[in-house]
Formats: sequence, C-alpha cells, structure tokens
Amino acid sequence: MTSNLKKEIVQRLTQNMLDLQLLRLISIEPTWGYKIKKSVETELDIKLRHGALYPTLNVMENCGLVYSRKQQQSGRCRKIYSLTPKGKEYLDAYYAVIKDQLKD
Repeated sequence: MTSNLKKEIVQRLTQNMLDLQLLRLISIEPTWGYKIKKSVETELDIKLRHGALYPTLNVMENCGLVYSRKQQQSGRCRKIYSLTPKGKEYLDAYYAVIKDQLKD
C-alpha cells in the first residue's frame, strides 16, 4: 500500500469517526486534550483542530463514554480524560464489528 493511500484512508477514518479514534487513544492511558491533539497529529499525520477535539470530548463525556477530572501538574490545572466502562464496551463493540466486516 502506498503511503499516500494509507494517509488518505487514515484521514478519512479520523474525520468520520473522530470519537472512536479519541476513545482508542484514551483507552491506552488517561490523558488531556492537548496531548490527545499532539498524539493524533503525530501518530496519524493529520491536523486536529481544537474546534473539533473539545466538542467531541464534551459529547463523549455527556454520553458517559469518558469522564474527566481536574489535575494539577507543573503548576497547571489539566482536565484528564479517562475511559468509562461504557466507553470500553463501546470501543470493544466497534472492534468486534470491524473484525466481522473484515472476515473473508
């Protein structure tokens, strides 16, 4: 697969399923918004706007997929996002659907 084709597919998946990409990142370790943004930009090689990130995180929190807590770190107050049991179940269901769809 060419790198351009791979990048195009990753960008399309991320744009259309940003919530799932964010759940995947948060499931690895609890993290804060700016770190999520940088991870998406580094790992997936796409630009993630704050205007897309934070509203999506808020919707996911309102739906009970993630929860946040404030944490002091190096003199800064950060909002740390963690996966809820419902968020883990949602992510596991997504993986199961994808696995079923990719069967030969």
